[in-house]
Amino acid sequence: MKKRPISVTIIAWLLIVAGVFGFTVHIRELLSQKPFHFQDLWVPIVGFLPAAIGVFILLGHNWARWIALVWMAFHVAISFFDSLQKVAVHVLLFVLIAYSFFRSDAKAYFQHPEEIGT
Repeated sequence: MKKRPISVTIIAWLLIVAGVFGFTVHIRELLSQKPFHFQDLWVPIVGFLPAAIGVFILLGHNWARWIALVWMAFHVAISFFDSLQKVAVHVLLFVLIAYSFFRSDAKAYFQHPEEIGT
């Protein structure tokens, strides 16, 4: 078993917490709506996505780190519709996550055993 870098563990757990929090907030909003609309269920489901990504990062799946980066890039893009402060925060988070995920120890953690020889 490859040792998971602490930075990867912290990011994964932050994604899990953010996903559970997002799901909880959105499901409460949805359940308080009168009348209830099933087509709005996608909102809490998408809110839970970071939690799922975090779990797969903890399991060492390489694709999950890429999805996490895409998720953060999406947040950078939508922040432009809000405020420059949010853009700055999301860009900073994106850079920190990218740096943490592509350090040599993290790259080794996400590498599959059959790829080590190449």
